[in-house]
Amino acid sequence: MKQLVIAERVGLIGHIVSMVFGLVGILIVVPNAEVIFHFSEIGQTAMQWSMAGGGVVYMILGTAAVFLYGMRTLGLGRILAFMLPAILISLTSELLGTSTGFPFGHYSYLSGLGYKISGLVPFTIPLSWFYLGCVSYLLARAGLEVDTKPSWWRHIVAIALGSLLLTSWDFVLDPAMSQTSLPFWYWHQPGAFFGMPYQNFAGWWGTGAVFMTVSALLWKNNPIKFERSQLNLPLVVYLANFGFATVMSLAAGFSIPVVLGCFLGVAPALALWLKGSAVSNQTDTQSTTNQMSVANIKVALK
Repeated sequence: MKQLVIAERVGLIGHIVSMVFGLVGILIVVPNAEVIFHFSEIGQTAMQWSMAGGGVVYMILGTAAVFLYGMRTLGLGRILAFMLPAILISLTSELLGTSTGFPFGHYSYLSGLGYKISGLVPFTIPLSWFYLGCVSYLLARAGLEVDTKPSWWRHIVAIALGSLLLTSWDFVLDPAMSQTSLPFWYWHQPGAFFGMPYQNFAGWWGTGAVFMTVSALLWKNNPIKFERSQLNLPLVVYLANFGFATVMSLAAGFSIPVVLGCFLGVAPALALWLKGSAVSNQTDTQSTTNQMSVANIKVALK
């Protein structure tokens, strides 16, 4: 278990460091290519690596961190029951979107995010759906006490909120990533929301809701018990990726998407984390109290 925790933390730190390198490369090096000549040899190598595969690496490391976290806290069966539907359903949506325009609108991926499946969708994109979707859903599920006070409406609201957190991240990321000096995709028919069609948000929310619903059904008879500290990684991953998107958007001059994302994504994520942590702490306290009571009874009987 200790080795699993170490690997998980290495993946998380690498994920965040890779995003920082990516920001430096996209926002500083690309617009000012001559800057790289002032770096040391190691710095130049790092920047060249960042430009060549930084986007791929940070998504792979994010996937690894969340998968290892899921193995440790949820178990292999449950994390696979989320990962496989998330990857397969999001890939299907992306392939449809890039070939037909449904459900996101007409767009195409450029280079920079790795090998393209069927020549259309980088293999890293479904991975990002998985790890951002997973942490978003876990925050919503824990904050709404789905596993301690199960009911059909709590499940529905958790799926709706989890999908909203996921979509709110895209509010901030998509305008910048499609209009930066080194764009990763572009819209054939730019929309009214800072170049994005409003249909894109419906597609994001709907795709997230579908694979979260499938996972919830697969987890139906296998409730989750979180310890207080186990909600920290989902929050850190969500905020780190939101921070990456925020820096990109602000650098591109897009402040309104950031404000909307904070209101619809960051604020609910923090509230759900606080609520989920409080519930987990209360459960742990009750469990400890019960164990002490049982121990006292045993002592009395002796």
